Amino acid sequence: MPEAVPPSVNETPEPAVSKPWFVYLVRAENNALYCGISDDPQRRFTAHQSGKGARFFYSSPAVALVYVEECVSKGEALRQERLIKKLRKSAKEVLAAWYCANL
Repeated sequence: MPEAVPPSVNETPEPAVSKPWFVYLVRAENNALYCGISDDPQRRFTAHQSGKGARFFYSSPAVALVYVEECVSKGEALRQERLIKKLRKSAKEVLAAWYCANL
């Protein structure tokens, strides 16, 4: 008589669900906008506030997380970050205003 094989061995494994990545904008005390990516933007913002993570905030501390956009992968978040960094500051301000109005 053949041995019984547990069902989990015969089942096809479900694909790993990748966690989302985010592109975000942080306003500095001097009103400059910093763009970055993270898998946890709130944690990253907290790190920026404590002076860790980006030299950008050495001269002017982070004061507000003003824009967050969810992406399906790290690669997509990097591509979106690159696009946002190419925008003029006025366009970044539009993103921040839209995000804050839609919270």
